[in-house]
Amino acid sequence: MLSRSSFTSLVVGVFAVYVAHTCWVMYGIVYTRPCPAAAAADGAAGGCVWPYLARRPKLQLSVYTTTRSSIGAESNIDLVLNVEDFDIESKFERTVNVSVPKKTRNNGTLYAFVFLHHAGILPWHDGKQVHIVSPLTTYMIPKPEEINLLTGESATQQIEAEKQPNALDEPVSHWRSRLTLNVMVEDFVFDGSSLPADVHRYMKMVQLGKTVHYLPILFIDQLSNRVKDLMVINRSTTELPLTVSYDKISLGKLRFWIHMQDAVYSLQQFGFSEKDADEVKGIFVDTNLYFLALTFFVAAFHLLFDFLAFKNDISFWKKKRSMIGMSTKAVLWRCFSTVVIFLFLLDEQTSLLVLIPAGVGAVIELWKVKKALKMTIRWQGLRPKFQFGAYNDSEKKTEEYDAQAMKYLSYLLYPLCIGGAGYSLLNVKYKSWYSWLINSFVNGVYAFGFLFMLPQLFVNYKMKSVAHLPWKAFTYKAFNTFIDDIFAFIITMPTSHRLACFRDDVVFLVYLYQRWLYPVDKSRVNEYGESYEEKLKKKAHRE
Repeated sequence: MLSRSSFTSLVVGVFAVYVAHTCWVMYGIVYTRPCPAAAAADGAAGGCVWPYLARRPKLQLSVYTTTRSSIGAESNIDLVLNVEDFDIESKFERTVNVSVPKKTRNNGTLYAFVFLHHAGILPWHDGKQVHIVSPLTTYMIPKPEEINLLTGESATQQIEAEKQPNALDEPVSHWRSRLTLNVMVEDFVFDGSSLPADVHRYMKMVQLGKTVHYLPILFIDQLSNRVKDLMVINRSTTELPLTVSYDKISLGKLRFWIHMQDAVYSLQQFGFSEKDADEVKGIFVDTNLYFLALTFFVAAFHLLFDFLAFKNDISFWKKKRSMIGMSTKAVLWRCFSTVVIFLFLLDEQTSLLVLIPAGVGAVIELWKVKKALKMTIRWQGLRPKFQFGAYNDSEKKTEEYDAQAMKYLSYLLYPLCIGGAGYSLLNVKYKSWYSWLINSFVNGVYAFGFLFMLPQLFVNYKMKSVAHLPWKAFTYKAFNTFIDDIFAFIITMPTSHRLACFRDDVVFLVYLYQRWLYPVDKSRVNEYGESYEEKLKKKAHRE
């Protein structure tokens, strides 16, 4: 059986191998080996695929819309954007109004056909044109209307009568208001015998003389389609705005973006909704690739420290036989706050990527409460019966300190929480009374949650000891706290959550001060209910 130290070493070793393998895979995506024969003097080296853009053709960009997923002629399509003198090096953004057909207004789909072709020639008459198709609509359950719970006033002053009858129960068509286009502009010469599979499906080849050329690689950035940009399509809507933006893209970034889009598509195939996938998209959009790589490494270490903290925390509570020096109120508060945050995320329809870990954490905190209260559950048929164990004299002394700390804390905490809940009821709009209740609780957790960590500090002060705390788990959590601090003002997050990243720092610094202030007393019990002197006596007795 592996010891705790060897298991930790194994986990760290697996983590190092995972990071090294990920770096190698990322290098293989970003770096593409050029054709080795491209330097041939005659310029017609066999096996190479040359860029058509190196000939500097005069190009035109055209965007059409239609309700069909394929077109064979120019009938039943609408031209919404035409850039006659298209410069692949120049970035631009234009907003156009798109006519919405009746079929689309009745929960139908509208497609955008983007053509890159020679200037002055219609796309279907140009043998060297390239095109790509993208839906401009998606299906999603609309966000429920928010109202003032006291006056009944809605956020939009009135609910539109044109909305679909079952708009709040069934998915309806939403308009994608952004269309982001890219063209790979590098004059890169591919090796025809080892074309990258990810780029190959976007390539169209033509034979020009003795050499094979690939036409411009046109790409639609689906990662830029965010849920915040979606608009509900009503039956009365005849026109909707569409922002078409263009920027050039390098080969390495193109390949990376293709892999990320495929990953998001795979998540949706596994049952992730549009909102769930949007959380993943948010990691990549508007982020520098170097910063994205840094974020990956930091997140990987964050995951490692999370796992080690989780392992030591479980080990600590699994072996714990005494609550001497431990604040039961703090344990109950952590459980309550974790469950409230989970219910809040569930009410906000947060991504499963965030919801599942929060749910697992809530279950673990409930298990800790069971251990702290020495609770046993016995079933009498289908009815559970709860039994609580007795505390010894030392544990009762700890409970007295704990109750004293909570008494002082309640004078400050309860008025603040009640006042905040009343203010939000008067001034903020919510979907329901349940939503207001959960939001009030979670705002209290974020704003004043750190106050419930103070009883443990008070118990430490009264007992003049910190030997009963799980310092290994605290150490790993401290590393994660400092990582959160670094990214608190870089990564987009709610202000309340951003401030919450710093609240734990203050309490943890006080914990460190108490650890320095109170020297190690070998006669006191540790986190497992044992003391150093007791271990020596047991060892001597065995001998």
